[in-house]
Amino acid sequence: MKAILPLFIFIDACGWELLKHDPFARDFAPYRKRLDSVFGYSSTCVPSILSGRWPEEHRNWCYFVYDPENSPFKSLRRLRWLPAAITSRRIFRRWLSKFVKVHLKFRGYFDLYNIPFKHISLFDFTEKKSPLKPGGMNRGPNIFDFLEIREIPYHVSDPTKSEWENLQVVTADVRSERIDFAFIYWPALDGLLHRVGNQSPALPAKLRQYEQWISQLLSVARQHYEEIHLYVFSDHGMANCDELLDLKSSIEALEVRMKQDYAVVYDSTMARFWFFNDRARCQIGDCLRQIPQGRILPDAELKQLRAFFPDRYFGELIFLVKEGVLIVPSHMGERPIRAMHGYHPGEKHSYAALLTNRPEVPDDIVAIPDIFRLMTRDAELARASNGACQAGTKWSVSELERFGTPEVGKAPAKLARS
Repeated sequence: MKAILPLFIFIDACGWELLKHDPFARDFAPYRKRLDSVFGYSSTCVPSILSGRWPEEHRNWCYFVYDPENSPFKSLRRLRWLPAAITSRRIFRRWLSKFVKVHLKFRGYFDLYNIPFKHISLFDFTEKKSPLKPGGMNRGPNIFDFLEIREIPYHVSDPTKSEWENLQVVTADVRSERIDFAFIYWPALDGLLHRVGNQSPALPAKLRQYEQWISQLLSVARQHYEEIHLYVFSDHGMANCDELLDLKSSIEALEVRMKQDYAVVYDSTMARFWFFNDRARCQIGDCLRQIPQGRILPDAELKQLRAFFPDRYFGELIFLVKEGVLIVPSHMGERPIRAMHGYHPGEKHSYAALLTNRPEVPDDIVAIPDIFRLMTRDAELARASNGACQAGTKWSVSELERFGTPEVGKAPAKLARS
């Protein structure tokens, strides 16, 4: 039997508002805390958790960016002649996305979404590597680089497998006592919330399923490890979409034209613009300032959110809608969905949650990038207690520069128990 097993279970979109009045996990993770999220979508949140860095540092922000010179999609432009009845169908886009991902050797999450083929050669895709693997960040290391360098054996979920399949794999790894750290990623709740919203009776049923799975895993783990450090956490919540905004029609009614005067990506909750002349900048800016469902984010606010990019790689102008508004149609989809995330981190349903069986967590664990420090701290504790490597291994200078000195000795503070 080994001494310690840190179990980090990431449930996508299991936000604070969803959990604060639900009995989810209270029996085995009674200590809970609301966490700030980061500005962006899962393309931002997941890398922030895995690296302990903010968007401005790791540069994993939105998926599509204006970069015609480096666009890998030039060959797809010929599909612009196909009828929209085919190219706008989700099943067609999913099939084509799988083919393109293999062809381009992308290793992370990839989806063509609803980018029109007549403009697709203008854009590059920013997640070519998988953040769930060592070396998977656009900039800097992640938790798996840390574990590899420290020679800590670990489990990480395979996103190509189902949640149930990944549960079976980690359970087998626990039984074998092969691992000293586990990172489990369950994304299905996010998709369910998009479809049914945050008030559906399907949600408590899904939470009960997760509870059962965690209880089963804990039961096995206690037979092989003396102490289980359990952390169940999320990246953001989900807000119901009660208002639809056809921003695309408002912009296309102007005198300026896409590709000639500007480029834009219409995400679900924001629009990101690049301008090629002052006329486009003025007309589009004036138009956006007249739309009450959203606002242009000033540079000062983007800097506060730590999502400001001086090179404007992700957009020169960022227009963000209010919580509950959905941009439809967008480059993410032609049709409405019931709920969405990616609003301002200060909005009610943006907050993430941390649930644990550990009564003491440092005071400065306040936002989702801080989970990285919990992971490195507990991985080191497990390594030392389980004797995974020879004693006396030292941090090299290059490792210290990449990761920073692990902050293991901070004064702990008790979490609220509910």
